[in-house]
Amino acid sequence: MKRTALLALAASLAFSMGAQAGEGFDVIALGARGGIEDGNLSAYLISPHGDPRAVTCDAGALVAGLRTAEAKGALVDVSVPADSAYTKIGYVLVEQIKGYLISHAHLDHIAGLIAASPDDGKKPIYALPSVNSDIEQTYFNWEAWPNFGNRGKEPQLKKYDYRDLPAGGKVELADTAMSVTAFPLSHGGVESTAFLIESGDDALLCFGDTGPDEVEKSTRIADVWTAVAEKVRGKRLKAIIIEVSYTNAQPDKFLFGHLTPAWLLKSLRGLEEKAGKGSLKDLPMVVSHIKYSLKKGPSPQEEILGELQAGNDLGVNFIIPEQGLKWRF
Repeated sequence: MKRTALLALAASLAFSMGAQAGEGFDVIALGARGGIEDGNLSAYLISPHGDPRAVTCDAGALVAGLRTAEAKGALVDVSVPADSAYTKIGYVLVEQIKGYLISHAHLDHIAGLIAASPDDGKKPIYALPSVNSDIEQTYFNWEAWPNFGNRGKEPQLKKYDYRDLPAGGKVELADTAMSVTAFPLSHGGVESTAFLIESGDDALLCFGDTGPDEVEKSTRIADVWTAVAEKVRGKRLKAIIIEVSYTNAQPDKFLFGHLTPAWLLKSLRGLEEKAGKGSLKDLPMVVSHIKYSLKKGPSPQEEILGELQAGNDLGVNFIIPEQGLKWRF
């Protein structure tokens, strides 16, 4: 048996004997922004604490995010086998990322995956059927990009295995200690997704882009809250990653399927009603997809955090992410 295979087996055995359910998740922001900040677009690397076998929630940035994460010390615990041909960044991309959860096929949520695909390893793309269909037809079609998938236009290079997720049904994430349940979201006429990632009794909820139910004329976010309320009540939901793209100054008619602080707070009060008074106190909430601004003045991050804190009668722990930062939830 090759040394790399032996090391991989040893790491797997060490995880099974060491890291235990209930230790939460390690999360690295590979891409923290929405909109026009190329190289820093929505992507979060997620694994159970102590287990390097990870997936990403969206993939707007991969290599750029891993480079920043390495520079900021977030990959210090990654051990590359001595006989591996890869750098640390290459090893994480090819070997440790076991699959991609893609919420929807907008470019700022998949650009990193497309760019990295020629040198990536074989792995699944997990998405709702409509999203996988969009990826196949829009990108991996031998026109926008070579077909690295296992469906669509010939020749199929079959690097990525499209795995359609049933709405509301739990699916094991291959080669990891995690499962995922996909919930459809409404994003300005586009189907997006919230992913409930579970490992043992622990759970983490990662939203793709979504507009307020009231504006989208749907119950999609409320349906997610219903599904996770018991986990919130029992403190088993360790964190939520959810978008706030604009400040409260943005009119509803120009939200284009996104949230503001006011809309997020209103929605969270609905979650508290389902989970119980005080159930959201200290719950970590990573505020993703804040749009980069080209204009002078306070940064959107400062304004959005201020607006969230001003209305935060729920006790939520709002976190503004920066690319390359790592948390344990």
